[in-house]
Amino acid sequence: MTPLPTIPDRAGWPWSTAVLPPTLAAPPRITVVTPSFNQGQYIEATIRSVLLQEYPNLEYVIVDGGSTDGTLDVIRRYEPWLAGWSSAPDDGPAQAINRGLAGATGDILCWLNADDLYLPGALWAAAESFAGQPDTALVYGEGWYIDEAGALIEPCRFVRRRFDRRTLVNRDPILQPAAFWRRALWQATGPLDESLRWVFDWEWFIRAHARGAFHYLPRDLALYRVQPAALTRTGGLPRQLEHGRVTRRYGAWWHPNHVVQQTRRLDAAGRRATAALPRPLAAALRIPFVLPRLTAESLLRGMYMR
Repeated sequence: MTPLPTIPDRAGWPWSTAVLPPTLAAPPRITVVTPSFNQGQYIEATIRSVLLQEYPNLEYVIVDGGSTDGTLDVIRRYEPWLAGWSSAPDDGPAQAINRGLAGATGDILCWLNADDLYLPGALWAAAESFAGQPDTALVYGEGWYIDEAGALIEPCRFVRRRFDRRTLVNRDPILQPAAFWRRALWQATGPLDESLRWVFDWEWFIRAHARGAFHYLPRDLALYRVQPAALTRTGGLPRQLEHGRVTRRYGAWWHPNHVVQQTRRLDAAGRRATAALPRPLAAALRIPFVLPRLTAESLLRGMYMR
């Protein structure tokens, strides 16, 4: 591969290579899609973390939603190494990912958000895992949270080595940037649900889990960036209620995730109803709205998505 541009005053991954020896004689084609919108501060590191995998059978596509912050200048800098890219308004990341994967030619598919990173050897590890387990439809591994500057914070401890369907419809035990799946699974499951704004990845994993075998890969594959514009940091109550709707769709009214999110909805209604009242009176009247939420969160701690 033609060497990537060097970046002055930057060192370490992904600003300098960390080449690992190839593990497969004929590596399968992997398609990586990066959805992007105004992530110019982070996207160069994301791009380099894909290209510096030194994976020879790579199809890398970037689908941008019409960024205005300098993102496109970064993408153009790396255009010679991309299979393709586009920039046009979209209805959110789920639609962008669907657009990118609709034209994918890879045997293995995945997406990497424009603020996350692969760790060295991630693509090789995924390909090797599939090669050794023909019946596996999806592999997923571990990862770390990083801050805005790219420094490690802590491991993503929510990842689970084993889980059943009940766990899956209450909590997301899979780190999305550390997940890879066969084309056949994508075709059997269908695309992401574009009506969802925050939990479209989790909802797709629920559907996919019924279509093929998942396999846990016990190694770090990705870095998940914690920053103010990240989807998991935005949305507030609407995002929490979207969690509950997905649980209701695939589970039942009594599942912990749905119960907690509905008590949060009740609490929010009480807060709105008393907003114009004097503070002492509002606090007293809110008690019947607050108690169900506090009770549910306490009794069901660790059993629902936050």
